Amino acid sequence: MYGSKTSRVVIIGTGFVGSSYAFSLINQNITDEMVLIDLNKEKTEGDAMDLNHGIPFGSPTKIWAGDYADCKDADIVVITAGANQRPGETRLDLIGKNVKIFKNIVGSVMNSGFNGIFIVATNPVDVLSYATWKFSGLPMERVIGSGTILDTARFRFLLSEYFDIDVRNIHGYIMGEHGDTELPVWSQTRIGSEPIKRYMSKYKPEGKDEDLDEIFINVRDAAYHIIERKGATHYAIAMGLARLTKAVLRNEHSILTVSTLMRGEYGLDDLYIGVPAIVSERGVERTVEIDLSEKEMEQLHHSAEVLKEAMKPVFDES
Repeated sequence: MYGSKTSRVVIIGTGFVGSSYAFSLINQNITDEMVLIDLNKEKTEGDAMDLNHGIPFGSPTKIWAGDYADCKDADIVVITAGANQRPGETRLDLIGKNVKIFKNIVGSVMNSGFNGIFIVATNPVDVLSYATWKFSGLPMERVIGSGTILDTARFRFLLSEYFDIDVRNIHGYIMGEHGDTELPVWSQTRIGSEPIKRYMSKYKPEGKDEDLDEIFINVRDAAYHIIERKGATHYAIAMGLARLTKAVLRNEHSILTVSTLMRGEYGLDDLYIGVPAIVSERGVERTVEIDLSEKEMEQLHHSAEVLKEAMKPVFDES
């Protein structure tokens, strides 16, 4: 799309997240070609037909239901396939079944001759991003997990509601596991350029620290509340994946809170976890090590320990 090369995105898994992501791509004019792959071939063909019928209202994208051979010429393969989180389940409860599914998917993609970038959205995303890196043999920068991009978006949205400020002027990150041990980086959260606590004391003096604690709890537990009400979360993560795809295809060098391999950053090693990182056409250019408070660093290390413990039995088996 940008330059002379035709861009191609392959979506593996056309359930709630995959189909919502496809819809986001066509509406935002992000890629030239879109290939849909799913075990349910008929459903995938129906999705391709339905999306193609919207092209007169959207952008000129070539869309078809394909197979793994189509991955060979893809710039990006996005995996949204796998078992979904059910009411009462944590994301880490899904590890065993989804790692097995991913071994087959990633092997099939690599057998096509694929040499692009993987984006992983399936939960538990940190573990499955690590699995994709291991199974693919690709350099770590070319395997990106959606990480805490959605949690960060939820964080900014809820803060924007609380302070009645445009969400685009809220700057802050959720880091760690995309799950129950994630953490808010309050020490680096800003309203405009003003540190959040200073802003609150000046412009919302009636505000309390307890209010901010409640905002984070609502961020952390948002998926549970949505799943209880409608069975799945898919619109916002689909838009987050579209944002990540755009950063890669347009070589934006954007800072996004993705899941990427730690190699000493923040004192962590040999796991994928959500941190701010620069994303470009090469994938993850590098992790951005922001200054964390002592408490935040402890929380990040706790999150990493929980992930590593959860991964141990699965990767010993695989």
